[in-house]
Amino acid sequence: MGTSKTFYFNEKQNELAILVKALGHPARIAILEYLLKVNSCICGDIVNQLPLAQPTVSQHLKELKAAGLRVSSSGKTPLDGAGVLAQSTEPGVFAPLVKVFKAAK
Repeated sequence: MGTSKTFYFNEKQNELAILVKALGHPARIAILEYLLKVNSCICGDIVNQLPLAQPTVSQHLKELKAAGLRVSSSGKTPLDGAGVLAQSTEPGVFAPLVKVFKAAK
């Protein structure tokens, strides 16, 4: 297997690659669309709206957050039985992506 050669590319290109990779899954797009619509919900609400299991939704939220999208997943622990809060911080949820595209001009 080859190794990643991200060091050959500038910071903007690497940031954009990370964001596009995070947006490259239809479930993540659906999650973002749902969060933009409702603004705040628990993970179980997303599970009820999409044909995905709770651990899958949690993993997708984690990936979106890791890519720099402003999706928070905080709240009570699953042991508390309350689920995890997920929310978009609209209009800033796509701010990192907009910033990268504006800088590329």
